Amino acid sequence: MTRRLTTFSKFMITMLIILGLFFGIRYILNQTELGSKLKDQSKDATEKGTDPGSSTSSSSTATAEKASTDADVMTVQLVTWGGYAPGLYFNEGARSNARSRFLKEYGLKVDFILNDNLETALNAWVADEYDVLVQTADAFPLYTAPEEINAYNPKAFMQVDWSRGGDVIIAKRGINTINDLKGKRVAVAEPSPSQTLLITALEAAGLSYKDITVVASPDPVVAATTFKGPDVDAAVVWSPFHLEALREIAGSKVLVSTKEQSHIIGDIMFAKESYIQQNRDKINAFYEGWMKAVAELNTNPSNQQKAAKILGEFLGFPEEDAMGAMMDVHWASHGDNMNFFGLNPNYKGMKGSDLYDKMAKTFHDLGQAERIAPPWRNAMNSVAISAANSKLTGSAYRAEGAPEFTAPTAAEASAPALATKPITINFSSGQFSLTENAKTIIDLQLADIAKTFANLRVRIEGNTDNVGGRAMNVDLSKKRAQAVADYLVTTYGMNRNRFVIVGNGPDDPVPGCETNSNEDCKAKNRRTEFQLIASQEAQ
Repeated sequence: MTRRLTTFSKFMITMLIILGLFFGIRYILNQTELGSKLKDQSKDATEKGTDPGSSTSSSSTATAEKASTDADVMTVQLVTWGGYAPGLYFNEGARSNARSRFLKEYGLKVDFILNDNLETALNAWVADEYDVLVQTADAFPLYTAPEEINAYNPKAFMQVDWSRGGDVIIAKRGINTINDLKGKRVAVAEPSPSQTLLITALEAAGLSYKDITVVASPDPVVAATTFKGPDVDAAVVWSPFHLEALREIAGSKVLVSTKEQSHIIGDIMFAKESYIQQNRDKINAFYEGWMKAVAELNTNPSNQQKAAKILGEFLGFPEEDAMGAMMDVHWASHGDNMNFFGLNPNYKGMKGSDLYDKMAKTFHDLGQAERIAPPWRNAMNSVAISAANSKLTGSAYRAEGAPEFTAPTAAEASAPALATKPITINFSSGQFSLTENAKTIIDLQLADIAKTFANLRVRIEGNTDNVGGRAMNVDLSKKRAQAVADYLVTTYGMNRNRFVIVGNGPDDPVPGCETNSNEDCKAKNRRTEFQLIASQEAQ
């Protein structure tokens, strides 16, 4: 017969179970990774004043537009873009938390706020609800030109990335080169970085904004939608929104993107000069931590996977889409920042000042800014970059190298061109040495295009009139084209293999001037053509 447990026995068994649970839970909390995560979550919830067991997701918290009321927290606005993955990765999420390496390594609390409405973000920044805002260097003049905003003394203090495929010009059937855009209707957000991409692309084809009909859009997403209708021939859009547009319009294509035009859209972060001065340690720590994150992401694929997960939660994207967004950018390293802010005297590529100063004048000329913005040197603060220079050493922090090219092939002499820009470089009769005037023309009309489209080959074709023997003119035209390439190599440090040299002599006259019947036609035929080859990229 089964014996019943006494009351005392039941009590002892109950106590043993409770003690077992106590020591088991204590072991899990103190000795396992799961326990560490649970304690961190509890601490995060306590700091935020929320219930650890509540159902509020991390992504909904991350995308809330309300900034922290904690004056000790650096509040940073972000937009939907893959370039911001390093900061989110280093912060272990959007909001300041116990796992954040900004907090662990620097004692810095950082909150990232997703806000794609730039006007709302700017108003919040003016009201001191945001400490740091994002923009691109080319569009930054739109913030520094207006007196009511410039009164707050906005200063760019770091470069975040270069767009590498995230900005795209798409075109309908029949438009195969940038030159083909002449006279076409193009949807583009005004004013915005999309204009910069379009304007510089047109310049590579010897065209200007006046050579197209602009269909203004409020943003690149609307431009992609407009492209689906019958009213435009091309549009400047963001990736991945161009994909749906291309699927719906038969025969449409990507004409050019920032994969080719690789040094034109550079994202920056800026803050009020007063905030930078009063919070120099925070700015320095933020920059240094972000650069550490870039180095770790660039050297370890598993770190990229972690960053994609955090970015996806922040943006509300699937992890694979977040990874795709990350692949559309080149995260700026410390060395890249040194170059971008003009702190490396040996760097000859595209700098922040090139983009900013050019578009400051352009926006004013287009009537989109009432005055020309102050020069770049007055709109940036490089203190954090300089302060980190002795700390961020080693190959992981170096600047991106120049693209490498194999020696050009014979087939590339006639490969299709993405853009062709005819220019006139005057040489003395029978000579191929560049005059000082010729060098100035190259500086003004060719150098920036070559720097902007850094991933494309450049074909330089020399042409002559029909004065003299054909063989002599072919040789002379080739030497003149080579002289232009040599100048770009020696002055701007470009890869010599990048250039395809062609001497046409008198064989490719301007239409209408085939017979060289007068001096005007002869002058037109004595030209040099600068072409970007669409079919070839850096090796």
